[in-house]
Amino acid sequence: MLGQGAFGEVRKCINRKTKVIRAVKLIRKDAMTKEEEKNFQDEIKILKQLDHPNILKLYEIYTDEKRYYIVTELCKGGELFESILKQGTFSEREAAQIIQQILMAVAYFHDLNIVHRDIKPENVLIDPQQNNCLKIIDFGSSVLQQDHEMLTHTHGTSYYIAPEVLKKKYNEKCDVWSIGVILFILLSGKPPFDGKDDNEITENVKVGSYKMNDDSWKPISEDAKKLIKSMLTYDYN
Repeated sequence: MLGQGAFGEVRKCINRKTKVIRAVKLIRKDAMTKEEEKNFQDEIKILKQLDHPNILKLYEIYTDEKRYYIVTELCKGGELFESILKQGTFSEREAAQIIQQILMAVAYFHDLNIVHRDIKPENVLIDPQQNNCLKIIDFGSSVLQQDHEMLTHTHGTSYYIAPEVLKKKYNEKCDVWSIGVILFILLSGKPPFDGKDDNEITENVKVGSYKMNDDSWKPISEDAKKLIKSMLTYDYN
C-alpha cells in the first residue's frame, strides 16, 4: 500500500514476467458518480496521448466489474510540496532546475492543445531513481482545447489559480501563471497571494498585486524577479 483516497488506493505492483516494479491505482466504480466517471474517462484519454520524461507515465489500464486498475511508473521521492515544506527556500540554481522541468512538460502538452489547470507542488512528484527527475501528475482537471478556444469553467487551487480563470475567460496561459506562483514560493518561501481562507486568497489573486521587496528577495537576482513578473502577468494579452 502506497496511499489511500476517496475513490480507492494506490499499491506497488510487479510485472510477473519482467519483474519491473510499478504503481497501480485501484479505483472503485461504486465510489464515483456518473459525472465523476466521465471526468475519469476524459482524463484517461488525455493521459494516453502523453509521453514525456517529466510527466508520470501511464502504462496499462485494466478493469473488472468493481474497479479500474491504472498502472503507472512508480516515483518514491514524494511530492515537490513536501520538499518545499522541509527545505523552506531554494537557491536560484535549484529553483531553475525545478522550473525548467515543469516548463518542458507544460510546453509539451500545450503543443498537444492540453491545458492542465491545476499545476501545483502537490501535483509534481520527485523520482530519485531518475536523478530526482520531476513528474507532473493528476490530469483530472485538464482539458483538450479545441481550436485555441477560450475556456470558461473554473478549475484550480486557490494559491495557484490565475485571475483570468476566476473571470471564466482564459486559455492555456493559466498554467504559466501557476508556474510563476511556484517559482515565487521556491525563492521566497511564501506565496505571492495569501489569506486566511480560500475566499480571501482568491480575492487577492483577482487583484493580482504582489510584492518582492522584503528581506527574502534581497539576494535574488533581477533576472529571476523579471521571470516571475513575466509569468505573473495580470493582463496576459
